[in-house]
This record gives sequence, C-alpha cells and structure tokens, in this order.
Amino acid sequence: MAKTKLGEFERAGGVEDWRVLEVGASAWFDAPSQTVGAELVGRIAEVTDALPDVDLRAGGVRVRIGVTGLTRDDVVLARAVSATAKELGLVADPAALQTVQLVIDAVDKHSVMSFWRTALAYEPLGDDCLADPLRRDPVISFQRQDQPQPLRNRIHVDIVRAPAAVEAVRAVAGHEPYGAYQLTLADADGNEIDLVPGAVLSEGPETADWGTLFGAMTFYPTASPVQAVELAKDVAGLSDAADVPLLVDLRPDGVTIDSGKDQWEDDVLGAGRFADLASRIQTTAHELGLSADKTRPRFVQLGMDAVDIPAVQAFWMTVLGYQHDGRPFLSDIYDPRRLNPVIFFQKLDAADEDRRRQRNRIHLDLYVPYDQAQARIETAISAGGRILTGKTPGRCTIADPEGNELDIVTHS
Repeated sequence: MAKTKLGEFERAGGVEDWRVLEVGASAWFDAPSQTVGAELVGRIAEVTDALPDVDLRAGGVRVRIGVTGLTRDDVVLARAVSATAKELGLVADPAALQTVQLVIDAVDKHSVMSFWRTALAYEPLGDDCLADPLRRDPVISFQRQDQPQPLRNRIHVDIVRAPAAVEAVRAVAGHEPYGAYQLTLADADGNEIDLVPGAVLSEGPETADWGTLFGAMTFYPTASPVQAVELAKDVAGLSDAADVPLLVDLRPDGVTIDSGKDQWEDDVLGAGRFADLASRIQTTAHELGLSADKTRPRFVQLGMDAVDIPAVQAFWMTVLGYQHDGRPFLSDIYDPRRLNPVIFFQKLDAADEDRRRQRNRIHLDLYVPYDQAQARIETAISAGGRILTGKTPGRCTIADPEGNELDIVTHS
C-alpha cells in the first residue's frame, strides 16, 4: 500500500477528528456508555477487513490507525470512522489525545535493552525502541549515555506479570531480587524495576480465565474482527448492567478485558461484585468459543521518589491531565480515560543530596497533538516546571519541581 506522510494525512479533508502523535493517527470519541461505544466499534468493523486498535472505555472510544505506518487507505478509514461516529451522535475530542512513553539513557545499551525486553516481554520497534505487542503499555526508547550515573534513579517501573513469567525473568536476571519486598531487579546500568507476580482472581473455576495483576485482567485471542466485536459488545452490555466500568481493548489478534488498577477489589465495588461480573464475562466468552491466554496480560506503572510529594504530584497531575486517587493511603495519579500508565510517589530523604542532584537515567516523553503542544508547555511551566531545552513546540524538555524530566513532543 502507498505510504502517506504524517503531514499529508493531517492536511487531507475529512480527518479533522484525528491527530498524529508518535506514530499513526488517533481519534477519541466521547460516548455516554460502553454499550454506545461498542456500537461504534461494531460499525467500524463493518467498514474494514482489519480492525484497527480500539480502546473501549466507559466515557468513550479511542481508535488508532496506521500504527505500523500510515497509508492512503488509512485516510479513507479515518473518514469512514468519523462519519460513523457522527451518525451515532458521538463527538470527537482531539484535546483528549496523548501518549506517555519512557526513555532510558544507557551506557551498555545492548545489555539494557535485552534486560527490559525480557522483563516486559516486549518486541523490538526499530533499533532503539521496545514495544508492547498488544500496544497497551508504554513504548520504551533507549538513548546512548557516555558516562555512567552510579546512583539510584528517582524514577522506577513496576511490572506485574503472571507468576511463571516472573520466575523466568528472575532466573536469567543474573542477581537475586532485593529491596523491601524482595521484588527489585536492575539492569546493567542500575535502572530498577519491581517485578511482581500476579495472582488468581479467585480459586473457583467460574473465574479461572482471570488473573489479578494490580488490575483484574484476561485476554481472549480471537479469529476475526467479527468475533472480537461480538465479545466487546457482550462485555459492554454486562459492564453497563453491573455499573462496573471496564477497559476493553481490541487488537487484531484478540481482546483484553481489564478492571483498571485496584478497581476489582471489594473495598471499591462491594463484596463479590467484580467476581460476579468476571464470571458472567467468562461464560459469555466460552459461549463464543473463546479460550483465555493468561500469559499475555501485564501491568506497568511508574514510581517517582520525591521530597515534596504534593508539589511533584501536582505538577504531573496538571501537565498530564491526570486525577488523584482519593483513597488516603495511596499517592496514585491516573489518566481519567485509563489509556496511559498510573504514576505513584514515594518519599525521598531530603538529606540524600547526591540522588537529588543526579539526573535520572529514565525520563518521560509526552506526545501531544500539534495544536496542543504550546498549551501543554505553558501548563507545565505554570505548574512549577522549568524549561531546560527547546521553547517552542516540536520537542521541549521540562523539569518538574525536583528535576524529573518530561519531553513534550509533537511531530510538527
């Protein structure tokens, strides 16, 4: 298929709902319920032979096309999706679009990439990036670093996977887990992950397809877009009936169903509510002839050490448009559409001057639409950020109140 340049896509008529972020093009359509959103998903399947990446949420639907490179056919598909959404009365919100990615500076780049590829079960994306095969968790890119930074980062990554996968990673890590919970592993340059084994949702067979990886998750491989859409519609109806919002992500090879972090627990929903919903979903999936693959789901979140947690937390909430988890024992902030990773905060000793001064080997990239970049930069500055490099849209590096870095990036 003939490729089209990113700028050419955005200049094409009828794609005003869409924006180019890091790759491909995305649109977000507000929807009053998951059932209504699922109707859009079904209509999309009717206009294409290959279902694009679709993330169905209680508040709307994100559609991503051209994730391996935009083609001229993607322009036609974008127009068709927008027209279908309009017929259903759904309104696009381009300002809602953003993507958070990780960047790791590495002296021993080959070894560091190998560690992260194994830990996450990611796949190479070009020479310098690793990506989630399901395109749910953040892409990680790797940059060459000339001099080692010997001290611990103030940013680390939590990864939750199936227990067997965790054991396999530990077996090849080259050192025993350490830290307060004996979960921490580090790559050759000292970048740390907490690698956590998941668990079963319950001991009974009625939810055997489900695991708890901070969120309750299951993945059903599907043989066709029709099968994926049928499952998504059924799940949306069950979700709305139970008044339990779910994350339903459709990909060419299957459907992930996810509660979101901690949202399955009884202290959130009330005793047994999520288990009952999970059982109903499992029954529906089996009736469609589907079998779960419990090795595929994973959970990824980011942790930041901070001396002044409220100030650092407020910066990231503001610049990312995140919300604070209101439970008093948590420091989490989260994407209200649950499309980007949770960030949590831990106390850093104010006396640890060396760690406070050292530049992190890990920082975040925030990809935003071209027409949102300048506003995000101004928002970051108003929230206590400080510009380090670049003062105009394209790529602007900003430090938060304690020096953790964010690159605000747009392709234009």
